[in-house]
Amino acid sequence: MNITFARCFVLFFLVTFSATAQYIQVNDQYTAQQLVEDVLINSDCAVVSNVSVTGAAYASANSYGYFSGNGSSFPFQNGIILSTGRAVMAQGPNTSLLDDGGNIDWPGDADLEQALNIVGSINATILEFDFVPVGNKISFDYMLSSEEYHDNAPCNYSDGFAFLLKPAGSADGYQNLAVVPGTNIPVKVTSVRPTIPPPGGCPAQNPQYFDAFNGSEHPTNFNGQTKVMKAIADVIPGTTYHIKLVIADEGNYRYDSAIFIGGGSFDMVTDLGPDRLIANGNPLCAGEPYVLDATSAGADGYQWYKNGAILTGETNALYTATTPGTYTVEVAFSPTCNSEGEIVLEYAAPVALPPYTFLQCDEDADGLTDYYLNRIGLDLVGSMQGYTTLAFYETQADANDDVNQLPMGQDDVYYNTVANQVLYARVENEFGCQGIAQVTLGVPNYTAPTLAPVEVCDTDGVDDGYFSFNLNPVQQELLQGAPQGTTVDFFESLENALAFKDVLVLPYTNTVAGGQTIYAQLTNTAGCLDIVEVQLVVYSFGENMQDETVYMCDGQPITLNAGTGYTSYSWDTEPATTTQTLDITQPGEYTVTVTNIHNCEGSKTFTVLPSGRATNATFEINDFQGGRNTVTVVPQGIGTYEYSLDGVTWQESPVFSPLDLGEYTAYIRDINGCGPVLAKNFYVLDYPKYFTPNGDGIRDTWRIKYMERRPRVRVDIFDRYGKFIFSFRGNSIGWDGTFGGKNLPATDYWFVITLEDGREVKGHFAMIR
Repeated sequence: MNITFARCFVLFFLVTFSATAQYIQVNDQYTAQQLVEDVLINSDCAVVSNVSVTGAAYASANSYGYFSGNGSSFPFQNGIILSTGRAVMAQGPNTSLLDDGGNIDWPGDADLEQALNIVGSINATILEFDFVPVGNKISFDYMLSSEEYHDNAPCNYSDGFAFLLKPAGSADGYQNLAVVPGTNIPVKVTSVRPTIPPPGGCPAQNPQYFDAFNGSEHPTNFNGQTKVMKAIADVIPGTTYHIKLVIADEGNYRYDSAIFIGGGSFDMVTDLGPDRLIANGNPLCAGEPYVLDATSAGADGYQWYKNGAILTGETNALYTATTPGTYTVEVAFSPTCNSEGEIVLEYAAPVALPPYTFLQCDEDADGLTDYYLNRIGLDLVGSMQGYTTLAFYETQADANDDVNQLPMGQDDVYYNTVANQVLYARVENEFGCQGIAQVTLGVPNYTAPTLAPVEVCDTDGVDDGYFSFNLNPVQQELLQGAPQGTTVDFFESLENALAFKDVLVLPYTNTVAGGQTIYAQLTNTAGCLDIVEVQLVVYSFGENMQDETVYMCDGQPITLNAGTGYTSYSWDTEPATTTQTLDITQPGEYTVTVTNIHNCEGSKTFTVLPSGRATNATFEINDFQGGRNTVTVVPQGIGTYEYSLDGVTWQESPVFSPLDLGEYTAYIRDINGCGPVLAKNFYVLDYPKYFTPNGDGIRDTWRIKYMERRPRVRVDIFDRYGKFIFSFRGNSIGWDGTFGGKNLPATDYWFVITLEDGREVKGHFAMIR
């Protein structure tokens, strides 16, 4: 709360107005001194100097003045108006558009532009003065009214205003006091608005501070306004400050705005600090002394009160309160200048928890076990809203002095040294008040029933040994006969159960194929009652029931085998076959359903596809390519084949490249296992580049190696002029270099080889003698 000055009311002279009583009245003939000293401050405590006002250059009107509420519903009874047009035009009713300030020499304000980060201000009205505060805080009430509160204009347009404060003569920048409470956002039409609907609408901005759009019968002639807000600033008592109240049009003169400042609302106060209230979340703690400080520079004396009653002898600037109440101080600065401050103090209830016993499960029943203080701290405060356990101690003295804290992280373990050992916990409430609670570390005397294994068949469609367990029946079984208020939680390890860490989410899917052991902890408000092993078992068929594809080779019958060890079999034949095996003679799908010793059913589908060995093969040979020859194997058969040239290295592709001249064997086998492997030879041909018919038995004829294996191949030989010389087929010994029984000269000769498929190979070779 603030100290507020006792007001000295001034009787203002009566002015006759022509408007009716439901509208405000404006007098624009007040001087700057009158506006500040008689209207705004109106206090004998004020020390004001250097007062000035500037505004419109109208011949017979001003853009500033004094206003009276005139018995209307306007929130201020009187005060100051600063406008971007003629001040008297602000009088109601709201029946015309205020659009003053065009075509006159009316400049803007550089300080306002800097404070709001804008450019191009015009039509500025400025009221400024120096003052010396006697307290450490100033405040005054104001309201923004504007013609720009219409249609969708608040989304984009706003005049600018600011209340600028700084120490007089300081080169530092101004502080703007006209901001949205709790922020540094300047108050403008665009920053304080409701939701503006389409078309051209926009979301609300700080709508809690917007008052209303106005109808025609409003006390002012403006389209809308904010609610009354308070400008506040901390100041240093005894320091001279300069304050500048300024409003201006931004960009152009259209659509006027005005600032209304409440008469007598300018307070220079000493702040005793915020009220300490339970509702505000900041009460004092039980027994906590609280020093109230009303120190004010230049003060002649102090007097403190509690709940309106004088506190005899309490005449110092400081007073220490130890009980709840409303405390008031009167500060005297002179015989005619007194101030009054007030603060309300409330005390939170003492943090006093009854002795608490926490039970932890003990496997060997000796009273000694692992305790997790982090969990005990949570259980200690339970559902007490806002309470927190800060620390544990082994002695009362350590707890009182807040020394030798025990580790209480989530994974920290405390092992008691004696049964029913007592620890001490420091507990804090939501207000930061603390107390000490006594905690006994005990063990339960309750034993939960032993559980039979939880057995399930793996029927979730994926036969992998994992299953989603519904553990609700287990919980219900463990709760039978358990103390009232008991709950059951599950954990993957005993350590997690003792620490009450990583509680399993239900339903639970085992993480070990085939099942695993988890742990159920029974808990009530006292702690752990017992921990029970829960054995989870998943019966699955594993790989035995995985669907299988088999092949029928060349139409030969095969036998399908469902496997041994099952109590029943049923094949989907008509009628059903109930044996382990099934003989089939046709491709198709065959499904068998089996039952195991755990009465779990599983099914397996055999997909039988036709396949077969390669019965023959042909070859597409692209030879005479000089070592870059290619052969494509074309198998005959119904199987799917892979290929090899050595019977060792196999490939899926039937194409082999590059191949040299020579004899090869192609091996073709069915990838589905149908045999035998087909082996078939093929030959890659190429022509020699020369021959030497000199009778030495070496290269005496020009012929193509392995051509005898391909007797349908024909060779025609020509001389360099295209004259036909000789022709032979694959079974011939070749050309001996003669024509008509005579030796032809050593030179180059040309050939045309016609292959079996009609393809021709042309080239030349040399005869050397």
